[in-house]
Amino acid sequence: MCILYCLIYTLYISLVTNRCDDSPMMKYSSDAIMSDKSKEHGARTRSRMRPIIMSNNELEGVASELEALRLENARLREQLASRKDNKQDYPLSLEEYQRYGRQMIVEETGGVVGQVKLKNTKVLVVGAGGLGSPALPYLAGSGVGQIGIVDNDVVETSNLHRQVLHDSSRVGMLKCESARQSITKLNPHVSIVTYPVRLNSTNAFAIFEGYDYVLDCTDSPLTRYLVSDVAVNLGITVISASGLGTEGQLTILNFNGVGPCYRCFYPTPPPPNAVTSCQEGGVIGPCIGVVGTMMAVETLKLILGVYTNENFKPFLVLYSGFPQQSLRTFKMRGRKESCLCCGKNRTITKEAIEMGEINYELFCGSRNYNVCEPDERLSVDAFQNLYKGEDFSAKHIFLDVRPSHHYDISHFPETVNIPIKRLRDMNGDLKKLQEKLPTVGKDSSIVVLCRYGNDSQVATRLLKDEFGFVNVRDVRGGYFKYIDDIDRTIPKY
Repeated sequence: MCILYCLIYTLYISLVTNRCDDSPMMKYSSDAIMSDKSKEHGARTRSRMRPIIMSNNELEGVASELEALRLENARLREQLASRKDNKQDYPLSLEEYQRYGRQMIVEETGGVVGQVKLKNTKVLVVGAGGLGSPALPYLAGSGVGQIGIVDNDVVETSNLHRQVLHDSSRVGMLKCESARQSITKLNPHVSIVTYPVRLNSTNAFAIFEGYDYVLDCTDSPLTRYLVSDVAVNLGITVISASGLGTEGQLTILNFNGVGPCYRCFYPTPPPPNAVTSCQEGGVIGPCIGVVGTMMAVETLKLILGVYTNENFKPFLVLYSGFPQQSLRTFKMRGRKESCLCCGKNRTITKEAIEMGEINYELFCGSRNYNVCEPDERLSVDAFQNLYKGEDFSAKHIFLDVRPSHHYDISHFPETVNIPIKRLRDMNGDLKKLQEKLPTVGKDSSIVVLCRYGNDSQVATRLLKDEFGFVNVRDVRGGYFKYIDDIDRTIPKY
């Protein structure tokens, strides 16, 4: 407006100053009787005071110029208003355009439309361990709008070689909270919701509701069945994976409410003794990281609509990191009509799950390590007294039943290593045992040790029931309990 007023004033002055000096309508009769000096002073005064008189044509010209300026001003106002409207229509902030730019220019993402899909999606990740650690930051970095994290475990030093989302300063912190802090630093545009609870049949539905996708990053069949069953009842697609040692596998369950569920693939769970956890079997960090990263990739493909009801085919991807990396994809069967969860005659419903009618612990089973009587077990303190007593090695056979590669990390120098699997394969044959323990006899006193005091109980039962030894005892809590309570200078892995 100030510019407009200046233009009007300039136009006005330019018009009147060019015309007023010689106007025939302006006469002053007193000029004839004034002195030259007075005339000069009067002329200056009159130049300041003379009235401005314009002809009709001149007035019309000024009016025309003013109207043109008014119209130009209105046009400029419309342009400014249009620019403001366009700014409000941008679906992302300027910082988000810069942040996700390298991703949006990949044709398969769908550009801005695909990025908005990611922003409007809610993803729940169950487990912030070996699989969740790589999946979570990639989902957050890609711009998924809301991420929920379910994990009631805390960060331990033994996690850090593979769970790289956490760090040494967070040992003892809840994993879900540690993950939240890392993700917030990575991308403040993502909303993080944490659930520091153990997932079970009573809280699963309340946690799952509202999410578009679920990533199953757990390590037990019991939780996998629960996650799948709840997701089927809520119509949520599940990205499921697992990993152990140098290998891993990945699949998509209940795709769009029409794909097969976990029970379709595995109607009955594996025997408890056949299931090995990362704690027991170990895991190579980069190998489990590759599988977790693949979970993030599959999630993005689901959100961006790469998979459709027409092109999706059930699959199972197997990854192997050693000796050479390889990926194999197997076609899997579709939904089974006889499936108790997603088939025609469903009995695994929300009500049945929440009422506890589906007993997952009973269904999946569990290992029963408590196979020894109290008098067949030694506390670490009692073992220490025996171990430090006179002529321990001469009076007792000290048997360590951990796997050989565990034993090589650290062990008592007086022990003999026979892994539990090898002991079981002897089938109670004393001669085979004497090949490893030449001095062992039926009257020998045997002390058995393992990592946590579980396999040592099984070994005690084998030695008593199958080999016929009488004087056999195991160490309660195992090698690690001894380290914690007696001698912390021994390496603990």
